[in-house]
Amino acid sequence: MMEWIQANAVLVGAIALVLVLALVFLLRRGKALPQKREYRDVLSEGAAPAARNSALIDAPPAAAIDPPPVLAEAPPPSSDEGDDLTRIKGLGPKISTALRALGVTRYAQIAAWTEEDVARIDAQLGAFAGRATRDNWIEQAGLLAGGDTAAYEARFGKL
Repeated sequence: MMEWIQANAVLVGAIALVLVLALVFLLRRGKALPQKREYRDVLSEGAAPAARNSALIDAPPAAAIDPPPVLAEAPPPSSDEGDDLTRIKGLGPKISTALRALGVTRYAQIAAWTEEDVARIDAQLGAFAGRATRDNWIEQAGLLAGGDTAAYEARFGKL
């Protein structure tokens, strides 16, 4: 028998390992599962995505983070409410609504913006920041305010 064990040492070792693993599994199965760690539910507190991750590592409470401002929906423009800002390429209905909430209703206002004005407006446009510069709103608004449709269409395409 001893000769057989020595000749088949790998097989005997594998059988012993399987038996030990089975024994460990059966012994651990009877123990209670570890308790789950509880975290503050920051999702229901209205936290911003950046605050959700930091809340788990003792960051300031989510209530200390100001939510982004909610812009009121503006009705479609009529002749007495200003210009149709959506005629400016790159300026859609959502941005138009945001600009109207900031008091921007005329092409002439946009045409008169300085770099400081663009920076101030960009800071309030959130995800749309940078569009005024990237889409040349000031140049487009200047042409539209002056009524130069031919120059506008030559530079920016058909209205």
